[in-house]
Amino acid sequence: MSFLMDIWHAVQGIVTTSGLLTLIIMAVIALGAGAMMQSFGSVVTTTVVALIAFALVEYVLAITVGKQNATAYANIDWQAFQNLHMLQLLAYALLFAVAIGVAHAARSLISR
Repeated sequence: MSFLMDIWHAVQGIVTTSGLLTLIIMAVIALGAGAMMQSFGSVVTTTVVALIAFALVEYVLAITVGKQNATAYANIDWQAFQNLHMLQLLAYALLFAVAIGVAHAARSLISR
């Protein structure tokens, strides 16, 4: 059961250490993905697409608002992705999957 606690601590770390803007972006992307999802059977593919969208939005935000050099920041992001621990990626995926599932369930209940 210690692996569940590791995952839980990784999820808590993401939620508590991320900035407010990052959390808002995550919520908007997850809610939008959940609203567009057709069935619960596609939650895995929707989560992967939402994670890619999140990465792209964060990159564009760093380039536009953060005034980063696009090429240099792309290299830095790529290196950071290669050094990303699987536990961290799993925690992000779980956060997105749960939020997408809740958004889809809410949309399904409202539309009935």
